[in-house]
Amino acid sequence: MRAGRLLAACAALGALCACATQSAAAVAPAAPGFLIGLWHGFIFPIAWLLSLFMPEVAVYAVPNDGGWYDFGYFLGIVVFGVGARKSHTVYRDRGPNRARRFYTE
Repeated sequence: MRAGRLLAACAALGALCACATQSAAAVAPAAPGFLIGLWHGFIFPIAWLLSLFMPEVAVYAVPNDGGWYDFGYFLGIVVFGVGARKSHTVYRDRGPNRARRFYTE
């Protein structure tokens, strides 16, 4: 029953997302493309902080060339920018002596 609800929710969300369109005024062929999107994604944290205090600074270029700018922006944030940093590293000792403790008396 739970899997059916999850599947129905995913299908409804997918149908809703399929209706989304981008305004034709927001897409221009000579506007920023993939590389500028990559750069904007990489500098996103700084641009976001600046945009809080400076109204002329934006975190996203409009108009842009559409999907390629978006893809570069996504890669800039996730791969090269904020999402690329690890929050912590987990080390797991898999050797046979992992339970042995050494005590000094």
